[in-house]
Amino acid sequence: MSSPAGILVVAAQRELRRALFDTFDHDGHFVVHSARDATHAGILLEGRPALALMVVVFDGDGRDAMAGIEILRSQPACATAPLIAVLDDGAVLKPAVLPAGVADWLYASQIEHELLARWQRLQRASVPSAAAPGNGAGDGDFRFAFDEFDTEWLIVDLARGRVLDFSPALARHSGLADHELRGRPLREILGFLGNTAEHVIAEGSRAWYPAQRRSVRGADGGEASARPVRYGGRDAVALVFRSNSAGARAEVALALLSKMFGCSGGDEGIAEAARLLYEEMGLDYVAVWSARQDDGGAPIQLVQYWRGEEQLWPGPHLQSSLRLVLAGQAMLHPADAARLAAVDPLLEQLGLVGFAGLPLQDERHTVLGALLVGSRQPLPAPAIVQPVLRCAASRFGHALELRQTREQGRAEGLLDALTGLPNRLLFNDRLDTVIREANRTGESFALLFVDLDRFKTINDTLGHAVGDQVLLTTTQRLRASVRASDTVARYAGDEFVVILRHILKNEDVLRIAEKIVQVMGAPLRIDDGTELQVTASIGVSFFPDDAPDAETLLKHADEAMYAAKSLGRNNYQIFEGSAEQSQQQNLALKSGLRHAEHKGELRVFYQPQVDSVTEDIVGMEALVRWEHPELGFIGPGFFIPLAEETGLIVSIGEWVLRTACRHAQEWERRFGLRLRLGVNLSAVQLMQSNLLEIVASALDESGLDANLLEMEVTESISIKAAPNLVENLQGLHRLGCRIAIDDFGTGAASLDYLRKLPADRIKIDQSFVRNIGVDPDDEAIVRATIEMAHRLKRGVVAEGVETEQHLEFLRNNHCDELQGFLFCRPLPQPAFEKLLLERQRLLAGVSGTAA
Repeated sequence: MSSPAGILVVAAQRELRRALFDTFDHDGHFVVHSARDATHAGILLEGRPALALMVVVFDGDGRDAMAGIEILRSQPACATAPLIAVLDDGAVLKPAVLPAGVADWLYASQIEHELLARWQRLQRASVPSAAAPGNGAGDGDFRFAFDEFDTEWLIVDLARGRVLDFSPALARHSGLADHELRGRPLREILGFLGNTAEHVIAEGSRAWYPAQRRSVRGADGGEASARPVRYGGRDAVALVFRSNSAGARAEVALALLSKMFGCSGGDEGIAEAARLLYEEMGLDYVAVWSARQDDGGAPIQLVQYWRGEEQLWPGPHLQSSLRLVLAGQAMLHPADAARLAAVDPLLEQLGLVGFAGLPLQDERHTVLGALLVGSRQPLPAPAIVQPVLRCAASRFGHALELRQTREQGRAEGLLDALTGLPNRLLFNDRLDTVIREANRTGESFALLFVDLDRFKTINDTLGHAVGDQVLLTTTQRLRASVRASDTVARYAGDEFVVILRHILKNEDVLRIAEKIVQVMGAPLRIDDGTELQVTASIGVSFFPDDAPDAETLLKHADEAMYAAKSLGRNNYQIFEGSAEQSQQQNLALKSGLRHAEHKGELRVFYQPQVDSVTEDIVGMEALVRWEHPELGFIGPGFFIPLAEETGLIVSIGEWVLRTACRHAQEWERRFGLRLRLGVNLSAVQLMQSNLLEIVASALDESGLDANLLEMEVTESISIKAAPNLVENLQGLHRLGCRIAIDDFGTGAASLDYLRKLPADRIKIDQSFVRNIGVDPDDEAIVRATIEMAHRLKRGVVAEGVETEQHLEFLRNNHCDELQGFLFCRPLPQPAFEKLLLERQRLLAGVSGTAA
């Protein structure tokens, strides 16, 4: 079988060359030759079969590219290859004056999304020609052969044995200037080339010319080849090699460290230093992590380089090696990293053979972060590589210490001096960030504007010192009422603002607002023993329901807060627009919702549910999103009430059920993972007389095993108000479906539900989970709920798990399964499928290792 046809990409700028190479390389069906100009391409293509495609970048006025195309067309490999032109975004050349023979063109900014499509269109439009036997690329081709940073290559004068030309990588690794390399006898620079190159020269010197290309693999695992070429009208030899020790010579190591320590400060300097380490040492993976010492949250990845295909990266909590390094343990595995793969999915996923992890410390040996590096080959020359990595870790540790100091310095201008809360400037920045993320994910959040009632009277009569005590107590009470992932800020004077994130139901926000009102109303004792009664008025606005931007959202929360004051203070109010405006908005959305299903605007997202002990995926909940053509993603907390009000919830609920069953069965067919699918049933659906027929039809059409379908019923539905509730749920049980009680603990009839309904599991509402570590009362409720459910032989799932503290508490109290942003946010079907693919691959890898 012949090898796949080659593609040539020619670009003077390395960034564009890399983008073009990666685009075709990711497709995996082509040998890609990457050249900086026509002369370089001529060396690459000497003796090669006909190309399938040429891609040439035009920059400036395009004259160099046009001249290069003429040279390329004289090469047999390029004579008949179709040509796609890429116009650099800064090129002054107009598409209309592109030379004859250009089959298609596009701008550089379109490479990632358009290039393959253009090439496929050309293939469809062309008439395939019969390929002569053996016209494919030779067996000795190495895909990385002429990549600027991966490979050393040079051209040697055959008669005189002197260097005619060389790659930037060779110049960089040799430490010699261009004029010192050019014309130098080859034997004088063998020390820079490594054992593999010397072996190639020894093997090839007996029959370099006119023999065909010779390829060898050296004892150090490197690969090299020699082939005869014509260069400048003379006979020459092109040497191409990649040695595992290329980046591990003492001269290179010293030069590398000098460059790394010469990098600028800040995050850009960290990224540049990591890039140098990655490229000059020939590593396949480099990552720098920063620990979060203040809040104990997940570490933050500052930079990552990976020489391979795009990955679905495991979260930091799954990377056992990262956790060990952040705990202060250095890890050095020059050639046996594979034995760690069973416990670290990152090493298994990347196929690393050599691996090192070093803690990044300050002068007091406090761990500030971690440096992780790896290679798919053994790490070369430990006597050189290990000191280099330790010096690099010292450089990164110093950079992180400076970064931390700068952040503290900046914080002095961003934190309120009295309370330590974010001030207005920092709050505005955080609000903008939250809005950007919400626009991307389709999630909802709430903004609370909290104003102390009659605070001016306290300041005027009791003095500012007492006023400061009141503000400090208010800060403590607000912080204790929300999660660590929420934001509390002092907006001005006696005004505070709170951002409540990841809201699934507006009712959750109202419960928190009510809780803050009650907490704030508790007596406050000042230093002299006097008790004060300080209350608060709260205004609430929702994103995106009430406003799509920060300014309007704040304005609406402020208006709602003043409405609370006008109603006697010591209460909360939700923003309400004018009756006419609200009516018009509702009518427009209801009209759009009626056609959303038929227009393909509804989406089903899936959020994993994981085993609390193994953290392995055991199920998923189906969640509906509405992608409005003008407003973007609209959360279910806003449009589901509209759907229930209009009766559309019946058809939407059925569509979600059928779609989710179809996806779940496809995943079961492909992976056989027996993942449970949770689908919500509304009160309206539960009262349908034909509910059982609809569910049975969805199961029959999809082929999904009924035991894998779990119908979720919210606890807020009254048994008396839904006459068919018990009968329908018992019927679903008879079909083989499981039943889960959703939002458990928020209704008034929890025990009644557990006694009367055929429930298999309960889901603890996120409003309780979010207060773990904050409110001892809610912690007690969670403990009691888990214990009660287990006594009644019910399983327990906790919703809204967002922090390690939540995870540890629930695990220690024997909660069965967990669901929340700590593990994964809701994902669209393609992304969730990719997650399952990665899970399956990891499990297969572990099984193979065990075997």
